Amino acid sequence: MMISFIRTVITFSVLFFAMRIMGKRQLGELEPIELTVAILISNLASQPLADTGTPLLYGLIPVLTLLCLQVIITLISARSIRLRRILGGNPSIIIENGRIDQNELKSSRVSLDELFQELRGQGYTDVSEIKRAVLETDGSLSIIPFDRYAPATPDALGIQVEEKKLATAVISDGRLLSSNLKSLGLNEKWLYSELRKSGISKPKDVFLMTVDSDNKASVIKKETGK
Repeated sequence: MMISFIRTVITFSVLFFAMRIMGKRQLGELEPIELTVAILISNLASQPLADTGTPLLYGLIPVLTLLCLQVIITLISARSIRLRRILGGNPSIIIENGRIDQNELKSSRVSLDELFQELRGQGYTDVSEIKRAVLETDGSLSIIPFDRYAPATPDALGIQVEEKKLATAVISDGRLLSSNLKSLGLNEKWLYSELRKSGISKPKDVFLMTVDSDNKASVIKKETGK
């Protein structure tokens, strides 16, 4: 039992480290090479976990090898446009000037239902409103509408707006985030003073407290019984 536990912890740690190195993109946004590596890693890691008779290194060494290959390929492809196109392919223009390119749609193996689902998800129902829609190499659809159908911005309307202040959390679910407080140039004395203004004496009674760039605090108390 203990051996299985230790093997699981070691394998999890290595896989977590590998995923962190591969990057922060979600599964649906992975390039083909990244998705291939992720699938292989999951299969290779499962073998030594299922069979305790298999040496753990038999699973970890292939995982680390794949990780190194993926990192090397990523570094090389960042400098080589040709290799990047071979591994990731090219973006496909699905809609141009309000017209669907049927041949490109077919070659990309995207159905009309899938296309309109993506369009609706981004707030468009009429193809004629779209100047260009590009199917990216990670499978996402980038949409550029005609200017007359694009959402109006304050700049386009000639309206002056005040820049929104960025807020930083200094207390989260009763936990004091000292590093965030320090990054704002504030101290705990100031924090407790702000809490008292809201009728609160301790950080553990706060669900969320944020401070903007003007040192304006916003405090949300914890609900009773939570």
